[in-house]
Amino acid sequence: MGGVRGRRGRAAPLRVAARVLAHEKADVHRACMPQTSVNPATGDVLAVIADHSDEEVERRVARAASAARKWRDTPLNSRVALLRRMADLLDAEREALARLATLEMGKPIESSRQEVAKCAHACRYYAEMAPGFLAPERVVRDEHEDGAVHFLPLGVLLAIMPWNFPYWQAIRAAAPALAAGNVVMLKHASNVPQCALAIERLFVEAGAADGAFTTLLVSAARAGALIDDERVAAVTLTGSEPAGRDVGARAGRAVKPCVLELGGSDPFVVLSSADVQAAAETAVRARCINNGQSCIAAKRFIVHADVYDTFAERFTSAMRALRVGDPLLDATDVGPLATAAIRAEVDDQVRRTVAAGARVLCGGTVPAGPGHFYPPTVLAAVPRDSAAAREEVFGPVAPLFRVNSADEALALANDTTFGLGSAVWTRDAAEARRFADGIEAGTVFINGMMASDPRFPFGGIKTSGIGRELAREGLRSFVNVKTVRGAP
Repeated sequence: MGGVRGRRGRAAPLRVAARVLAHEKADVHRACMPQTSVNPATGDVLAVIADHSDEEVERRVARAASAARKWRDTPLNSRVALLRRMADLLDAEREALARLATLEMGKPIESSRQEVAKCAHACRYYAEMAPGFLAPERVVRDEHEDGAVHFLPLGVLLAIMPWNFPYWQAIRAAAPALAAGNVVMLKHASNVPQCALAIERLFVEAGAADGAFTTLLVSAARAGALIDDERVAAVTLTGSEPAGRDVGARAGRAVKPCVLELGGSDPFVVLSSADVQAAAETAVRARCINNGQSCIAAKRFIVHADVYDTFAERFTSAMRALRVGDPLLDATDVGPLATAAIRAEVDDQVRRTVAAGARVLCGGTVPAGPGHFYPPTVLAAVPRDSAAAREEVFGPVAPLFRVNSADEALALANDTTFGLGSAVWTRDAAEARRFADGIEAGTVFINGMMASDPRFPFGGIKTSGIGRELAREGLRSFVNVKTVRGAP
């Protein structure tokens, strides 16, 4: 992913700097292919939208760079007012936006409504909290010295976002960045181009300064050139581990800050003292959120032998009862997977796990008919070195693991390269404290379901990423933390 440099070390124009991210083939013909929006429930093509040309990308980057100089000097009260207007627009257009997300990536319509509402909430949260997060922090002030820490914008933030939460992922990056005085360029996933354009339209209608928020319709093959460009000050990515390694390496070579939110294989631990019925009910939601296509979905169910049989029976019965079908219907619990390739990968992971010795308690078979549907699936007797145990399964598949002690449960929870989220179910306070400290993850929920919340920092450790989004820490990920000292 090396960049092309001009004679004075400056980034060459984007039209000659495009290179391919390491996880994609170096096919120059792909770089300008159109972005196709396909309904995963039917296979129908919804829209074909041309990528931005190299000239248009250059124009948009230049406009963002120009806007950055002006936006940083815009009073904070005007910046947060933009977020309040954005929240109002999201509320006003919730139904239409939700329908668009469901059509483009297949999540149940009620989940899409909740996603749009969460975006509005995040905008209002930063509108309220940003002044406090950005206020200079006085370190010392006496007759000898006046010293404080200031928090100032970096400039242009490139946000490379995935399809699974097409609004939330973009807004949770953009809202704090804009409040802090940065401008944002969004390179969204190519299967949700209409959602990407809708976000840009909403910011424009909310009154964003020209270039303060820009959507770039480009392939992943062209994103590397944007990271190299000296006008881009920082990068945030939500995506796969291979993509994170590529983006992180490229940002590192350019000496630019980056936040990486990558995959997860979150443990859902049920100990002997747990409320088994509540745990089983919550486990179904935790595994099948967003049709199972969530980095923070529970993906490994680690259950103490004393309650294993009861949990497995109740959990499997509830998974089997979920209604799979048209995601536009309110009665639907689980819609299609986003693409045929994703369903094929999930099916392959299940087949390899069964071949290794696992038993299928429900689901496990690709249904006939149109759309990329895959049934809620529960696997028992899962070998600990099998695909479902070691890999992230991005679909509604739940492997069960029986353990004989809390020690074994904690060891198995941590026996993964991932470290994003987790949950532990117990009515023992000492046990809860032990797991809260002992699970290697960015978040631990006690007797609850893993979820992101604007009030709390969000991110992972190990191969689940670096850095934090949301809360104060997320806003400060992309500011210049500047020390200012002097005599009074």
